[in-house]
Amino acid sequence: MPASPDPARPRIVFSGAATFDTIFKLDVLPKGPGKVLPSDAVQVAHGMASSAAAAAAKLGGRSLLFARVGDDAIGIKIIEDLTAAGVDCTYVRRVAEARSPLCAVLVDAAGERLVVPFYDPKLDRSTDWLPLEQVAEADAVLVDVRWPEGATKVLEAARDAGIPAVLDADVGPKETIVALAGLATHAVFSEPAATIVTGEAEPEKALRALGRRFENFLAVTAGPEGCFWLEREIDMVRQLRAPKVVAVDTLAAGDVFHGAFTLAVAEGQSIPDAIAFANAAAALKCTVFGGRLGAPTREEVRAALNEKGNS
Repeated sequence: MPASPDPARPRIVFSGAATFDTIFKLDVLPKGPGKVLPSDAVQVAHGMASSAAAAAAKLGGRSLLFARVGDDAIGIKIIEDLTAAGVDCTYVRRVAEARSPLCAVLVDAAGERLVVPFYDPKLDRSTDWLPLEQVAEADAVLVDVRWPEGATKVLEAARDAGIPAVLDADVGPKETIVALAGLATHAVFSEPAATIVTGEAEPEKALRALGRRFENFLAVTAGPEGCFWLEREIDMVRQLRAPKVVAVDTLAAGDVFHGAFTLAVAEGQSIPDAIAFANAAAALKCTVFGGRLGAPTREEVRAALNEKGNS
């Protein structure tokens, strides 16, 4: 495995979605047409891989992003916003004559949300521009399912380099999830994505079914129930619950989990420790309105883990 120039700050390549989100805070989600007045609103660069990259950077990692945006003012804003969050956006491609991805998000008082994303079909899906030599110099990679062509190339390059390759297996076409999961060393599914692939609604049953299909590390995230993972050596499904919090915004909690988990794996943490670390990061994010803006610092995660350990 390549050694990071700074072992205390692993270098991670993230590949996938980069969007510009407008997030509105409401008391309740609308049940029909009409006008609703939010009590708060923020605008922030988001997207699965991008939010994970920002979270990992805030936790002390060095994040490099492969993504596509439009050649427009929103694309410039996305790059500026993520750069300010500590993400290296050198290789974010601005696609001529395409609009940058946009998303409107409504978040209610319980932290649940309604998401309306838009991805311009003109965003080029080609991969010939990807600087895959950067993967060989990384300590780990994370990809999402929103740009499967790019994810495939990055996962293959990570396999060739012998470094951990994490898949954020969220909702998408079944064939896409299956193909990418087969290339990853660590496939971490959301509950809905695990159900799409296996037909099983319960995390433990879904993991058993996934284990019969794939040979890599497998996990399913389950919100406040934390994370379930398959421990193949003893043929056992294990669960680690997340710290209890009062959720005000669950948007990007999964992205923060994946960013924190990938960072922990790159640092060489054990799987139980990596999951505990990611659980705490995701739970803390849920206590702050604003999507990935609520991602915690390393010190905040350590404090949460210490408190959980003493409870």
